[in-house]
Amino acid sequence: MSVPGSESGRGRVGLFVTCLADLFRPSVAWASVRLLEQAGFEVTVPDRQTCCGQPAYNAGDLPTARRVARGILDAFEPFDYVVAPSGSCAGMLRLHLGRLFESEPDTATRAEQLARRTHELTEFLVDVAGWTGVAASFPHRVTYHDSCSSLREMAVRDQPRALMAQVQGLELVELGDRDVCCGFGGTFCVKYPDISTKMVSDKTAAIAATGAETVLAGDLGCLLNIAGRLAREGRPVACRHVAEVLAGTNGTDPIVPVGP
Repeated sequence: MSVPGSESGRGRVGLFVTCLADLFRPSVAWASVRLLEQAGFEVTVPDRQTCCGQPAYNAGDLPTARRVARGILDAFEPFDYVVAPSGSCAGMLRLHLGRLFESEPDTATRAEQLARRTHELTEFLVDVAGWTGVAASFPHRVTYHDSCSSLREMAVRDQPRALMAQVQGLELVELGDRDVCCGFGGTFCVKYPDISTKMVSDKTAAIAATGAETVLAGDLGCLLNIAGRLAREGRPVACRHVAEVLAGTNGTDPIVPVGP
């Protein structure tokens, strides 16, 4: 699938949609396209893309992870940049793809070249594009959750805040212990559910303490986890991906928790 983009000549972006956006929150992908086009890039969504391979990689299923990685290389090699609205998926592509092909030098080189062109969405808009054209309005008090992968793998902390500062009416109240994990951690929440539940409960308590109406984040895994716990606790706090607010798609319903 191709999405027409700007003809400004700033470059071609291959949007890595992510599984969670595809399956649970397509509006995140459309918001990402809108932001990238506003920043002057031609955006394409390769229809051959699948998962980033992180679940298989983290579980030690390296043959499956390699098979997925080869598909990613084939799908995204034609683009000047690869951008993902997820620090987790971007981190997998930038830091781990090459490690899968240590015994295949030619493929490892392809993976390393792709890694250098891979960016998390807000990092790309701020650090690569130098974009300051946010024209959205969101007159609400919000707090922001920094995902572990964004912070620790992609060095994304200030970039989403720089963009949020441009949103008219948005009041950001920082979380206490904002660099602490929400407990999702991909397969971690499945392997260690009791620990994960305690961690997300601490996170939702910190969110409630800010008095924010909405919690934003750049990773849907974290947001789905947080939204589920907020709902179970009966806390009236909405969850949205930061791209949706930056793009001005405020008519989109807040994230609906998955599961009982």
